[in-house]
Amino acid sequence: MDFTEKAKVRLEHWISHNEHHLEEYEMFAEQLEEANQKESAKYIREMAELTKKSTESLRKALQALH
Repeated sequence: MDFTEKAKVRLEHWISHNEHHLEEYEMFAEQLEEANQKESAKYIREMAELTKKSTESLRKALQALH
């Protein structure tokens, strides 16, 4: 397997990993809100948005590989 193929595998893994974390962040934010911890939930939702942006960058990096 050449470097580009290895890079694709790594990026695909990171995308999957981020998506899993995103699900966890969203569930945790809901739990925090239910526990009346709205400020903490706000920051976890902020983290979720940042994770979405980073995942999109990883997808673009994957698409840019030739």
